[in-house]
Amino acid sequence: MKTSTKIKNKQDRWFYLFCYAVVTILTLLVLYPVIYIVSASFSNSDLVAQGKVWLWPVKPTLQAYEIILKRPQIWNGYKNTIIYTVAGTLLNVAITLLCAYPMARKNLRGRGAIMFIFSFTMMFSGGMIPNYILVRDLGIMNTRWAVILPGAMSVYNMIVCRTFIENNIPDEMLEAAQIDGCSNTQFFLRMVLPLSKAIIAVLTLWYGVAHWNSYFNAFLYLRDQDLYPLQIFLKEILIQSEQLGGEDIVDADNVSTIYVTLKYCIIVVSSAPLFCVYPFVQKHFQKGVMVGSVKG
Repeated sequence: MKTSTKIKNKQDRWFYLFCYAVVTILTLLVLYPVIYIVSASFSNSDLVAQGKVWLWPVKPTLQAYEIILKRPQIWNGYKNTIIYTVAGTLLNVAITLLCAYPMARKNLRGRGAIMFIFSFTMMFSGGMIPNYILVRDLGIMNTRWAVILPGAMSVYNMIVCRTFIENNIPDEMLEAAQIDGCSNTQFFLRMVLPLSKAIIAVLTLWYGVAHWNSYFNAFLYLRDQDLYPLQIFLKEILIQSEQLGGEDIVDADNVSTIYVTLKYCIIVVSSAPLFCVYPFVQKHFQKGVMVGSVKG
């Protein structure tokens, strides 16, 4: 009996050692590119171009950040992106919850047909040209609504939210609340929303990241540069980096190499806010995804 236990414990130790090794390797594979990008953005552009930056910044400099951050378009782009992200995420989460809750109720008439229509849109869509015509006919071209309204709800996110509500808020809870005189609206506001904090955090993260990284709708529907999000301004700076280098760098010999550092600097500038927000929603993200993925 003791021999069997020792063999089992030894096997477990090797198994855990293997798991830790795999997780460590995967973590380094994911973490190293992030460290390299940040280090390259702070390093001398000539040394980055020569491949002498491996892990830590070499001859640290803020040259690339000065070129980017001193331009007023960047701060205007930050402002617009924050507006699009906050307003769009609030609208997305509200519509998703309002749609997911009735779809989670088994006594909803036509529930199967409605779900089929939603699922159909995940596989088939009108395409870019019909969407452009729709936005134009709605009269929201070259307005903030052209960026916020299209794609106001993700069917996939709605299905995850519906599954979460089905597994965590049973019909018996609604029946008990109705006995006490609670309406459907009161039940949704006082019971469903407080018990759905985990999935709300997940939806907020998903929609927020999508809005922050979005640029295609703005590229199609916006003509006024004052409405451009951050991503479009960064793209233009990257494309025009040679002209920007000629304007902002005293040493003309650095014009050809500053482009390399600008690429990494742009990644840091556009991603830094998301890295700052993610730790606050990480625990809710893990719980929401695990619970919402279980079929009852």
